[in-house]
Amino acid sequence: QVQLMESGGGLVQSGGSLRLSCAASGFTVSIYGMSWYRQAPGKERELVARMSRFATITNYADSVKGRFTISRDNAKNTVYLQMNYLKPEDTAVYYCNAWKDDYTYWGQGTQVTVSS
Repeated sequence: QVQLMESGGGLVQSGGSLRLSCAASGFTVSIYGMSWYRQAPGKERELVARMSRFATITNYADSVKGRFTISRDNAKNTVYLQMNYLKPEDTAVYYCNAWKDDYTYWGQGTQVTVSS
């Protein structure tokens, strides 16, 4: 059974940091592309960061470049999103996504709230 479980969200002050984790089961993250998306109230879900299969390429939304870092620990079958210098506009539900060929999987999301 394929499952993605996000954790690490919470309430943080502007300028603070959080690290989100996405623990995968039922498949191996090292051979999947992995991404983080977010969705703020009243807005569409948007791509935040993406790591290609085998971690050869990473991409970031312009709004988070230089502040967020996506990484992967193959031994733990887990993907991370390190978020630094957080801003109130980063407030959203963050979702983990895995993709390969015609397959795509989503986690349930974790709430990140940044207070000003």
